[in-house]
Amino acid sequence: MTATSSDGASAGRRFPPDFLWGASTSAYQIEGAVDEGGRGRSVWDTFTHTPGQIHAGDTGNIACDSYHRVEEDLTLLSELGVGGYRFSIAWPRIQPSGRGTVNEAGLDYYRALVAGLRDRGIAPVATVYHWDLPQALEDLGGWANRDTAERFADYAQLLARALGDEVAMWITLNEPQQVAHQGYRVGTHAPGKTDFALAAAATHHLLLGHGLAMRAMRGALSGRVPIGISLDVHPVRPANEDALEAATVLDAEHNRIFLEPVLHGTYPEAARAELLPRAELIEPGDMRTICAPIDFLGVNYYSPYYVRTGDWDDLRAGESALPGHPGFVNYAPPEIPKTNMGWLVEPDGLYDTLLALDREAPRLPLYITENGCAADDYVTPEGVVDDLERVEYLRGHFEASWRAIQDGVNLRGHFVWSLLDNFEWARGYSRRFGLYFVDFGTQRRLPKRSAALYSRVARTGVLPAGALPAGELPAGELPTGELPAGEAMRQASEDEFVDAGVAGAPATARAVPGAL
Repeated sequence: MTATSSDGASAGRRFPPDFLWGASTSAYQIEGAVDEGGRGRSVWDTFTHTPGQIHAGDTGNIACDSYHRVEEDLTLLSELGVGGYRFSIAWPRIQPSGRGTVNEAGLDYYRALVAGLRDRGIAPVATVYHWDLPQALEDLGGWANRDTAERFADYAQLLARALGDEVAMWITLNEPQQVAHQGYRVGTHAPGKTDFALAAAATHHLLLGHGLAMRAMRGALSGRVPIGISLDVHPVRPANEDALEAATVLDAEHNRIFLEPVLHGTYPEAARAELLPRAELIEPGDMRTICAPIDFLGVNYYSPYYVRTGDWDDLRAGESALPGHPGFVNYAPPEIPKTNMGWLVEPDGLYDTLLALDREAPRLPLYITENGCAADDYVTPEGVVDDLERVEYLRGHFEASWRAIQDGVNLRGHFVWSLLDNFEWARGYSRRFGLYFVDFGTQRRLPKRSAALYSRVARTGVLPAGALPAGELPAGELPTGELPAGEAMRQASEDEFVDAGVAGAPATARAVPGAL
């Protein structure tokens, strides 16, 4: 697609001069070295070594070996030209049992990473928790146990004291919705539980952990260091009038169940009772703690949800049953491009999400903390990775960010997921999101065409309009030439449907009033 301005003229999109361009990763997905440096065992170590849970039996034992390749990966970030790097800190690397004794070797690893970023003029953006709960805490009930929220606050305070103002921004939790839902309700992520009551309890304790961590970190940091949370947010679009109520409930259960407590200190009334924490779990003062003012909201955006009426016993093309909502289906028009995760590509969904959040929390700084595309990347005989799908994906979503800024949204930065191809949770190494291709046999990193596009955008602050002239991408060297952008995205494989939405929604589609 070619970016066009609001008056239809093709033009480059210039972002504000202080806009923060970055790349994101997480500890378990890239570090490896799971038995080194005093690191304890996490729920993902246990889960990945449980037969049948992960594609091809893959584990994060080695991943991208970033634990041993910090300098190499710092060099990639410098070559890319980004202003920020969002990484996560592995809780079991700091506190092997999740409490008590501090592993100084683990802290030293992150101290060196932060110092290396600062030396290169890259802002360190640290996520305190990106899903790797110490197994010792899970053995005591995990996030379904209120005590885990207390232990999380202790851990967050420990990090704030150790790394302090050298970290430019702190994120308490990454996508707590996925931890509660996939980890405790449907069991597709660690710790693999399938219990609605445990998931509802985990929902409240994750939120409480966020609030308690905010309080503890503020006591240890100077007032200059911003603290926020990253939530995965999906606009919900009903395809017909009959699906309006189901879409409202879906919005409550996937978006508002975490967003509303953080912003307003309430749980959404529209969500089904079995997904909400029981009243006896909510102690006096909890909701006030959870909704303490955040300095920014991190938005992880990949795809919207699209829902319509449908027959579970007679599913049509692009449909899959909407769990918990008999008579309604997830809907994805088959003509719409998908990534190979089964997620449809709709940059307008990001634009709509940003505008909706800005209406709900006016002037709250927003950062896109994850946004990216999985594709079937491969190295050509010429030694290049022509990931044109990702080039198109990024161009479209950067343009959506630019439009939101033009319309007054207080968007401060955009972080691409991910810097590297990595361990993609239950998909193992079968899905590649990186700007850099990783040969997992040799650990060689190779820039993709998308890295060249992103490098240009990050360095200039301008998203070029129109097609860019073709040029070869030298193997092992980040190109400075321009790239082709305008080729249609290939239709992705349909081996699985994941909750998704639609790009270029049919004329009958409309957003749920007041919903994301």
